Amino acid sequence: MPNGSTPSSPIRVEDVDLTESELFRHGFAHDVFRLLRRGAPVHWHPMPEDASNEIDEGFWVISKYEDIQAINRDSELFSAFDGPALPVREEMRGTMIVSMDGREHDRLRKLISAGFTPRMVGRLEEQAREWARRIVDDALERGSCNFVHDVAYQLPMHMIADIMGIPVSDRKELFDLVKNMLESTDPANPIPEAEAMAMQVQMFQYAQALGKEKRAHPGEDVWTILSTAEIQQDDGESEALSEIELDLFFMILTIAGSETTRNAIALGMMALLDHPDQLETLRREPAAMRPAVEEIIRFASPVSYFARRATRDTEVRGVPIAAGQRVTLWYPSGNRDEDAFTDPDAFDIARDPNHHVAFGGGGRHFCLGANLARREIAILFEELLARASEIETTGPPVYSVQGIRNPVYVSLKELPVRMA
Repeated sequence: MPNGSTPSSPIRVEDVDLTESELFRHGFAHDVFRLLRRGAPVHWHPMPEDASNEIDEGFWVISKYEDIQAINRDSELFSAFDGPALPVREEMRGTMIVSMDGREHDRLRKLISAGFTPRMVGRLEEQAREWARRIVDDALERGSCNFVHDVAYQLPMHMIADIMGIPVSDRKELFDLVKNMLESTDPANPIPEAEAMAMQVQMFQYAQALGKEKRAHPGEDVWTILSTAEIQQDDGESEALSEIELDLFFMILTIAGSETTRNAIALGMMALLDHPDQLETLRREPAAMRPAVEEIIRFASPVSYFARRATRDTEVRGVPIAAGQRVTLWYPSGNRDEDAFTDPDAFDIARDPNHHVAFGGGGRHFCLGANLARREIAILFEELLARASEIETTGPPVYSVQGIRNPVYVSLKELPVRMA
């Protein structure tokens, strides 16, 4: 599995520019973060001129597991209000669950959690298995395919659509829209800003129409619950999600929710193909799937970073961080930390313990979809290995680099395979 860029000369900490998209063109830059963990685990990174804004001159890069976990769990000292991405988009501050703190975050999280009842989760698992069978059978019928788009992308998108009660007839158009939005920020495939904004408007318009339909004709889906649910506040008043909160949560579900699981499945497939002995273990031993899923998630670490802002002066490893400065938590680096994992660059489906930070390292902002993502990954590989006796790559992988403005930053775009 590629280990990020491989420069022709040794890297120096002072030369590192994490906003340079080409640094991630061949996967996450693990070699760069290995250098940072060893020489500058708390590293000040200036914001380049073409990415500057009126708020921040730079940001701290946190690369060690222990620090990432501690900061992620301290939402009082490290605020999420400015959102998870660099640089800050002022219009998005405090508007989404990933950019809320305290009572507002808890209110929204409680409302959303109300949609995932045990009955609903059980039904979603049944639907996931049925979709996985169809997806794998379709790929087998074609023989050769792009595993990323034709397999890994399909299951999480159909599951998101099932959660929201999106009609099957609408899904291809919606999936294509999401795919285009995901690739719109890659410098290798630039899309005009006006066109990207038009796609976002189209997503919001669809979310609003869907919410209106659910309120008029309630169904047995999470989007109906979110569109109609109310929660009791401390003062006794009831409150529902606002229209903008629904719109933005629709964006989070359809883009972030599908993108991360897709990337974990695709990178997991590539890692297993690079380790055929472990692939065969999964075929022979069903019980091996559960720890394998955790290793796939650790190894893939589909979210590159999340940003926080220090609310007061503090220190990390003795390095002073001033109130108001941005701090970035680089999860793939934490998951390859030599002090947290034995032989961290090795892919080992039997790894135990495996307390990775791919879902955020715990705390108030721990990923709401973590358990659903785990089940989707397990179900997809269970059905794939039960149906396909042969899987091999037929070409090199290709990555999409969304850039520093997208916390996912880099994802697998193409993995050509032959399946039989």
